[in-house]
Amino acid sequence: MHSPLPMLIVTGLLIMLRLEADSSMPLDLSGRLEPMVDSYLIEKSNGGVSMRLHTPIDRGRVMAFDQPWEGAFSGYATLIEDEGQFHLYYRGLPSAGQDGSTAEVTCYATSDDGLVWRKPELNLFPLEGYPTNNVVLAHQAPFSHNFSPFLDRNPEPGLYRFKALAGIASSGLKAFGSTDGMVWTPLGDEPVFKPDGWVLDSQNVSFWSVSEGKYLCYYRSSVNGVRSIARASSRDFIHWQAEGQMVFSDTGTIVPSHHLYTSQTHPYFRAPHVYLATPARFFPGRQVLSEAEAREVQVHPKYYNDTSDAGLMTSRGGLVYDRTHMEALLRPGMGPGNWVSRSNYPVLGIVQTSDTTMSLYTNQDYGQPTAHLHRYEFRLDGLSSWHAGNQPGWLLTKAFKANAQGVFFNYWTSASGYLKVECLDSDLEPINGYGADEATELIGNHINRLYRWQGGGQLRLPADGIIRLRIHLRDSDLYALRFGPLE
Repeated sequence: MHSPLPMLIVTGLLIMLRLEADSSMPLDLSGRLEPMVDSYLIEKSNGGVSMRLHTPIDRGRVMAFDQPWEGAFSGYATLIEDEGQFHLYYRGLPSAGQDGSTAEVTCYATSDDGLVWRKPELNLFPLEGYPTNNVVLAHQAPFSHNFSPFLDRNPEPGLYRFKALAGIASSGLKAFGSTDGMVWTPLGDEPVFKPDGWVLDSQNVSFWSVSEGKYLCYYRSSVNGVRSIARASSRDFIHWQAEGQMVFSDTGTIVPSHHLYTSQTHPYFRAPHVYLATPARFFPGRQVLSEAEAREVQVHPKYYNDTSDAGLMTSRGGLVYDRTHMEALLRPGMGPGNWVSRSNYPVLGIVQTSDTTMSLYTNQDYGQPTAHLHRYEFRLDGLSSWHAGNQPGWLLTKAFKANAQGVFFNYWTSASGYLKVECLDSDLEPINGYGADEATELIGNHINRLYRWQGGGQLRLPADGIIRLRIHLRDSDLYALRFGPLE
């Protein structure tokens, strides 16, 4: 499906203008965590303060796709955390073939900590020669091609706590439900969503939006020949309505600046009103490997003519992706095996794996005998930050309503750096007792630190409850803030 480019530009600009008009109203933080993944909270900055995208720590491979029914073309993985247990779903496919073939199965693995994974021996779908395996869906082509489940956060989820969408263009998207995440039941015989003109041949992700109060699906589309993303919504997970193409803030249109093969859009687990997207950025024809290098890693001959990496986008609802960060969130690693087609594709879902860290996973060595699941580690809330070097600077927040008496920060300074906070009223006048003269320096490295002025940590709000913060930084990073009760 194609649209004339001028109309795309007009559509994008109208959506962006509506968002800017809404930004004049005081924000309501409602005690929630605000990660610094975009400039949503910030009206202006000065000095050397700017946003910084952070590079994860490579923690290496954590699980091989080494079973006969898995193999080199395993992918389109989804990770779900439920009450301290991690559930991983992924396509098993030992050899390349037609999308939606009968050779595709949906595999399952589990972990207690996100570090060590095990494949349970199930007998749900006995395969020829393998009566027990870790397969939770088979013999239902084409739905194992891109089966993508989620844990339903709807306060009234119905019978099934786990739900999923799967399918390709010829089938449309079919709905599935599960009580335990293991045994899956089709929710009807017919597809629940079959948009005209879209291929649907990669992971089409869905979830319950707490902030918007409906189910959302971000599905694969194409605009002017560029792989892109569209959005649909549903109140009951059965009746879906296409909402339109996503608009990208960097272009102001529904045409992304490069191919986005998957969106991996999902609510951030610490701030579900913020949708994180870690798309696979695909660069067709950008060949890195020579024929000799391709033979060395034994990659399939059709899968080394392109390359890919991972990016970061965010959304707070509606049809706009914020692309504050245009550089790669995840660069391909060393060695020729990382520089092939469809490798480095992020798993759907970022999860907490320690008190202070969270993990992003990817499928790597695609199309090779060494295909595996790989783990990368970030600081909690640490995908990006507002950063200042040795030159001091400050951030001025937009006006917002504070409903609690304490403000907490996730931050990291050097020994000479600091974070200081002034509290201003809606006219940008310092609130008595909370101005520059009363501001103290926060020094250190904390995930959740209460800020204290010289008079103490309790914040006395003005009569209208509307405040702004001027946050001073030097040689430090601000990752997140939240208002909450004093602890």
